[in-house]
Amino acid sequence: MNIEKEKTNDVTHIKNVIAIMSGKGGVGKSSVTSLMATALRNKGYSVGILDGDITGPSIPKVFGINKQRATGTETAVNPVETATGIKVMSINLMVDDEESPVVWRGPVIANTVKQFYTDVNWGMLDYLLIDLPPGTGDVPLTIMQSFDIDGLVVVSSPQDLVKLIVKKSINMAGMLGVPILGLVENMSYLQCPDCNKKIHIFGESKVPQAAAETNLKIISQIPIDPNFVTLCDEGRVELYLKENYTFAEEFENQIEGMVKGIQKSFKFC
Repeated sequence: MNIEKEKTNDVTHIKNVIAIMSGKGGVGKSSVTSLMATALRNKGYSVGILDGDITGPSIPKVFGINKQRATGTETAVNPVETATGIKVMSINLMVDDEESPVVWRGPVIANTVKQFYTDVNWGMLDYLLIDLPPGTGDVPLTIMQSFDIDGLVVVSSPQDLVKLIVKKSINMAGMLGVPILGLVENMSYLQCPDCNKKIHIFGESKVPQAAAETNLKIISQIPIDPNFVTLCDEGRVELYLKENYTFAEEFENQIEGMVKGIQKSFKFC
């Protein structure tokens, strides 16, 4: 079934669109999205984040912009910019009280996510990252069918269950013809602060096996780091890669290596 792709507005020119997906909740998909955006921004790219998790938005909080509100005109909504200039659109930037639940049915949620793409003044972007809600439900389906996505990143954790969950995400992307850029394993290990030994809290990782069975690349294996949690809670996630120089250089190079394969001319929609 062919579905016409959504078009952006006249003031938006996006070069590449990357969706970040997890087959289940609780694996840190939004954390990975924020780190990817920060890494790309640190490399000098113009970056935006579309927070597609309407019922559980967390992107504004980790970037410290949750008290700000999006503005707009009759023709477009202006995203809120973070301290380093990453453009963000999230439902929490449009409601009066960020703690109020969004009790909407699926079609309304899916239509809102579409409007975040079509009715927002994203301007000139090298990369728009879409933080998908977990699972393979209505919103991920709508986005994969309706948006011109250049690549998908699957986020997982090390547990054995991840093989089944990852394969569900991969199979969904394959059914819809969305290319997968690779896997990111979050919470991969804890590094001992005294001896630097890697402690695998969740046991031996099953992600390499899942990657081999699906012929996918492991983009990065991200450690558990209390400092990262603290910075997210404080709304200062953009400082993490600046303070963690060893991990920062490796991660930024991994992300840049991933996106180089999909760079192309600006697509004027």
